[in-house]
Amino acid sequence: MVKDLHELETYAYGGHSALLGRVERPWQETAEILGRFGHRIGEARKRYRVFVMDGAAEGRRPDLMGGGLVRSHGGWVGVSALRRGREAYRSDERILGSSSFVEKIIHEAEVEGQGRHVSVDLSTLEKRICEYYGVPEGALGGGGRTRVVSKARAVLSYVWMRYLGRSGRELSRLLGIGPQGVYWACRKVDPDSKNLVKEIERWCRIT
Repeated sequence: MVKDLHELETYAYGGHSALLGRVERPWQETAEILGRFGHRIGEARKRYRVFVMDGAAEGRRPDLMGGGLVRSHGGWVGVSALRRGREAYRSDERILGSSSFVEKIIHEAEVEGQGRHVSVDLSTLEKRICEYYGVPEGALGGGGRTRVVSKARAVLSYVWMRYLGRSGRELSRLLGIGPQGVYWACRKVDPDSKNLVKEIERWCRIT
């Protein structure tokens, strides 16, 4: 579709141009990716660009093309060489690994996600988290920067987007901050905190 990386950076139909800030695309969520490369957007974009350049220099790699089955067998040629009767291998383009590993990850995700399709609404979740941290309702959207308000805002962002898988844009409207700010807030939360795990289950309970 494009001749080189320079052309890719201004290509209108790919996410790369928005990640580098070359094409304005407000609806594309870029913070999640850029956050993996640095805390400052300028620094993150430089590192991301180098990462892409390094990857492009490696050329096409069969072990990174296709789903779990395709990659674990060295590309489509390897898959076609499998004996007949073994087409039941599980594959998923989002997961790198063997068929059994792909099956395991998908099963765990399905179990973890059970019941989340019906979840607490945003206003109720905000109210419960505000009560837990002892801050007034509406304080999270007022631009307050006290330590407790920032903590509650970060936890609300994490629970709403990472735990429930809901819209970051909807949350950004409630908090009065940009979508990138919401994603940065998520990164401040330790998902392995035992106390947090217990509270999240309570906050998200439908009553």
